[in-house]
Amino acid sequence: MSQRLRLIILAAALSCAPVALAQNKPATADKNQPQPVPATAPPASAPASVVSKTEDDCGCEVQVLPEVIAEVGDIKVSGKEIEEPIKDRVNALKQQVKAARQHELYLQINTRLLEAEAKRQGKTTAALINDEIVAKVKEPTADEAQVFYNQNKDRIRQEFQAVKQQIIDHLRNERQRDEAKKLADRLRASAQVVISEQPKTASPNATPERSRVLATVNGQPITAGDVEETLRPLIFNVQTDIYKLRKQQLDAKINDLLLERESQMRKITPAALLEAEITAKAKKVTEEEAKAFYEEHKQEIGGEFAQQKERVIAYLQERESRRAEIAFAERLRSASSLKLFLKEPEQPVYQISTDDQPSKGTQSAAVTIVEFIDYQCSSCAATAAVLERLLGEYKDKVRLVVRDFPLEQHGDAFKAAEAAEGAREQGKYWEYSALLMRNQSALGQDQLKAYASQLSLDRKRFDEALDTGKFADKVQRDLRDGIKYGVAGTPALFINGRLIPQTTYETLKAAIDATLKEKAVAKK
Repeated sequence: MSQRLRLIILAAALSCAPVALAQNKPATADKNQPQPVPATAPPASAPASVVSKTEDDCGCEVQVLPEVIAEVGDIKVSGKEIEEPIKDRVNALKQQVKAARQHELYLQINTRLLEAEAKRQGKTTAALINDEIVAKVKEPTADEAQVFYNQNKDRIRQEFQAVKQQIIDHLRNERQRDEAKKLADRLRASAQVVISEQPKTASPNATPERSRVLATVNGQPITAGDVEETLRPLIFNVQTDIYKLRKQQLDAKINDLLLERESQMRKITPAALLEAEITAKAKKVTEEEAKAFYEEHKQEIGGEFAQQKERVIAYLQERESRRAEIAFAERLRSASSLKLFLKEPEQPVYQISTDDQPSKGTQSAAVTIVEFIDYQCSSCAATAAVLERLLGEYKDKVRLVVRDFPLEQHGDAFKAAEAAEGAREQGKYWEYSALLMRNQSALGQDQLKAYASQLSLDRKRFDEALDTGKFADKVQRDLRDGIKYGVAGTPALFINGRLIPQTTYETLKAAIDATLKEKAVAKK
């Protein structure tokens, strides 16, 4: 059972547009590329108006920009001049939260209906979804994919073979969505569902607001707090995206002001100053360097080096110019008096359930690491060694809890997670989990059973649990919770409820030390 199938029923009954075929996705940031100069932290004497307030138009809790967002020497930069050029993009981001708040209410209604129906039939939710949705969907054919491609060729802009599987997946999703809609309609028709009010656009942070009942399903309430809790990852992402837009705009404005001031001091034009400090000082790319870069990225670049040489050199030279530009901006900033009042959003802290989960370490440990894993994820296997090292170093100060998050692209990961639960039932979770991580390319059902034999598990008991999907709902619960906490990939590690963006030894150790320090300060 994949993550996508688990979520299909939750999306049913929503009056949203069909999911569009993915086209040109924005490129992700290259961590090896020079990044914009970071803004300095606001001073302790920052104006009171900088304090983050709740926006009443989307409930995103985005910082309300103060009248003055930065001071560059004696020049004041207004929040309005930073916000005005990006207001349409900011509003589009806020609109995501408004729409999600409405959709989430229906998602929660459908989730409860699904769980109630599964319980009534004496099935797991996985079995119910399989019987009522998956088994009823006809697999799209290559001919059907070709017809879709021909109808949407102008929009897709790629060759058919390059997107064939993506189209088939899209058509399958649509059919499953239709079946899910039918099931949702049947469940709602036979249940007592009352929607008492629509979610408000303002985030209900106050206790009375969070207790507002938005709907009841067979007498069980769904409150505003239930809806808001699941939106926390989305709201944080929107806050972060808006912060990045503002910071980019503010950095560009500050750099322009510093450039203008420096050019006046040197009594030359800004263009001449850029020529002297960037064009003239940027490292010149040699043909040998271009050839080395081409060899390293030949598969992505394509063609022969002779054909691509000029393009590669131009790209590398542009990269060197960008580095020189950033270095120059850093020098100007370090020599200037800057005060910045733009606040980076704070990472949310989640109350992640650790009940009935595999764990290592003492229950009373000051630091709890919760890791969401996928048994076909190579990074999860690599991180396992890092976590063992940290557990050995910190001993009773750190506890590790593992939860499942099998990714859709890993076809065997869900069943492997079920198998690990079957091994845990017999007291051999960690040994079995280690076997799975060492054999990530061999996780078929027969192989999962063979690993149970290697550990001398009761095969009859293990096989029955695996064949009947005894632990499927538990894996789905982990998936559902992971999504609620903003997990988008694996491994995802939370330290005392905060998501840690990187999983290196150094990053995790620093996060553990910071958390221990916070705990020590709080005790004083």
